[in-house]
Amino acid sequence: MRLHFLRKKKNITQQKLAMDLNISQNTLSRYETHAREADYATLIKIADYFNVSLDYLLERTDDDSPFTTDPSV
Repeated sequence: MRLHFLRKKKNITQQKLAMDLNISQNTLSRYETHAREADYATLIKIADYFNVSLDYLLERTDDDSPFTTDPSV
């Protein structure tokens, strides 16, 4: 997951992001180190927070657009 990269890119501390997402800083740290996986609701919150798609967040694409531009989807 690109969580650490996105957080650093926006210059946001773990503490601030954890507060904004309503999770503990320890939980956020574990997400960043891949010691724990976020549930669907949390993944959506994170993607919305950074305005990226779930596919980008989960490293399934390098396109950081929040929404697909493919009209067939």
